[in-house]
Amino acid sequence: MSESVSQKVSAAERLAESKRTGTPHHRRTIKVWDLPLRLFHWTLVAAVAVAFLSAEEDSALANWHLLSGWVAAVLLVFRLVWGFVGGEHSRFSDFIRPSRIPAHLAGLLHGRREADLGHNPLGAVAVVVLLALTAATVWSGAFGGEAAEDLHEIMGWTLLVMIAVHVVAVVVMSMIERENLARAMITGDKAAHRHPGAVDARPPPLLGWALALAAVAATVFAILRYDPQAFTLRSAEAFEHRDAPAGDGIHEREDEERD
Repeated sequence: MSESVSQKVSAAERLAESKRTGTPHHRRTIKVWDLPLRLFHWTLVAAVAVAFLSAEEDSALANWHLLSGWVAAVLLVFRLVWGFVGGEHSRFSDFIRPSRIPAHLAGLLHGRREADLGHNPLGAVAVVVLLALTAATVWSGAFGGEAAEDLHEIMGWTLLVMIAVHVVAVVVMSMIERENLARAMITGDKAAHRHPGAVDARPPPLLGWALALAAVAATVFAILRYDPQAFTLRSAEAFEHRDAPAGDGIHEREDEERD
């Protein structure tokens, strides 16, 4: 049985179960995105925005650059784990299906588009690319050292361009599918009339919550082992010279900036 057929069977089984148990299914909205995924999405948006606004040394937010980068690192690990143990439409297996891309593109070209309940095929590509670029940007900044400064800047600007493309794509697809995709990522719901026969997404299991929290805790611990001041406000220069002796002037300048 193909993956798409099996998903339809699963949805049909849950719809039949809702009828059998008397759970109302004729309603205005359908639950799609689980709360942890939505919190991840918008917190990562904030972290990346702060990282860009604080990238220059003369920025008023310069001391936030490192903190925002480490927060992004924690969020990336969470998303990686949540992609395997999260709610139904948060899982990579639900939307990473390259075989669907040709049909999706053909539908767009011929004006035959049905709204997708989860990520559409091109949206899935965007998710993977944006996560990979964010990870590369964080890695080059945190572990690449001075030798990777140019790479860090290139990855950062590439990420910014892809974010712009993603935002435009979300707006365009919202108009094509007549569904506010950004609002759905805030509320977690989509309009039921746009998805006939669809039912609420399976929520994340308790084990998934436990594994995700453990992964986040382990990541924070590992980051603090590598950089004990990771989640404090300080300049990029202080991070680069964090192992320098106390009397070399770096730490004194940092104290003066805080004062």
